[in-house]
Formats: sequence, C-alpha cells, structure tokens
Amino acid sequence: MGFEDKADANKDKMAGAAKEGVGKVTGDERTEAEGRGQNLQGKVKDAAESVKDAAGEAKNSLKGFTDGLKKN
Repeated sequence: MGFEDKADANKDKMAGAAKEGVGKVTGDERTEAEGRGQNLQGKVKDAAESVKDAAGEAKNSLKGFTDGLKKN
C-alpha cells in the first residue's frame, strides 16, 4: 500500500468518524449517516489496499519459488 493511499483511507476514516460524532451530538441524522458512510469508505479503501499488498507479496513469493526451480 502506498503512502498516499494509506493517507487517503485514514483521512476518510477520521473525517467520517468526526462527522458521525457531530451528527450524534447535534441530533442531525443525515450528518451522522454521512459520517458512517465516509468512515466505511475509508475502511473499504484500506481493505482493498491490503488485498493488493497481499497479492504483490504472493506474486513475489511465487517468483522466488519458480526461480529456484529453474536453477535445478
């Protein structure tokens, strides 16, 4: 996961949590719901980047394995 992607996901999660809190305190259900949605969006971005990272690691592991097989 790149630094910019992590920062973007964290920004969405923090802003969403703040907006949700403001909505709860003020009794504004719409703002609260928007905050939950933005927070969830950040979590989804985080998860997608984690999947990309895992796929890249798996690819590198397989490359190392197949390179080892070629040497034999």
